[in-house]
Amino acid sequence: MRFDITDLRLFLHVVEAESITHGAERAGMALASASARIRGMEEFSAVPLLDRGARGARPTQAGDALAHHARIVLGQMEQMRGDLQLYAKGLRGQIRLMSGRAAMAHLPEVLRRFLVDHQTIDVDLDERQSPDVVAGVAGGLADLGIAADTTDIGSLETRPFKTDRLVLITTADNPLAKRSTVPFREVLDQPFVGLPADSALQGHLSTHASREGRQFKLRIRLDAFEDICAMVASGVGLAIVPEVYARRYQHPLRLGVVPLADAWALRHLLVCARNFAALPVHARRLVDYLAIA
Repeated sequence: MRFDITDLRLFLHVVEAESITHGAERAGMALASASARIRGMEEFSAVPLLDRGARGARPTQAGDALAHHARIVLGQMEQMRGDLQLYAKGLRGQIRLMSGRAAMAHLPEVLRRFLVDHQTIDVDLDERQSPDVVAGVAGGLADLGIAADTTDIGSLETRPFKTDRLVLITTADNPLAKRSTVPFREVLDQPFVGLPADSALQGHLSTHASREGRQFKLRIRLDAFEDICAMVASGVGLAIVPEVYARRYQHPLRLGVVPLADAWALRHLLVCARNFAALPVHARRLVDYLAIA
């Protein structure tokens, strides 16, 4: 098969995006060029690799097989580049990192130090929901992932990253703001500002509300923690958010921040990989930075 590395990278981008257009964008390639390359791959392999439809492009069985082998080949290329980097200055490496939203608040400082110390290594950071992070790492779409321990990690290897505490936020003059802690069940009758229904955190909270035989009274769902905090500060309702975001906006927005008393409100963020020992050397170096963060 006359496939080159560019072909394989492009094909994986298309499979991940479920779109030739978006896959071409991720690969930094013109749509016409990307389409021509994929047609060429199908001609050389004498079998369709993608099912094209109105909703995008999905791999055929042959396409799934190609994607599997492409991940292996590209992973070995990254490992080779990383290993050679020990001997050749200037050889660039790339780390594919997927992270859940809770970890994104902690990552910038760690990645800043890592990138400053390793000028020839780039990081491709992709924010996903924790279950998607686990699936992405398990499927070879990322070298490393960071997910909450409330997600089923499956067979992935893990190492601790950060502790993530969930807190209740209120207006500063709300009587709840004077409490040292508050049980989750005590506030479920209050109106809330929440996250989208497909958010892993919102699903986590809804599960625990159901266990109390209750449901959230959501006035509005918002995607960004900054917007959620602003809504709470305006008196729209209460919200439950990771403590790192609550502290960030507490003083600018005059928020009350109260830790939840429930044991499940303390989550552990985990670095995960298929096999830490098999990672390219530059990815193993990032793991070391994440472990001491």
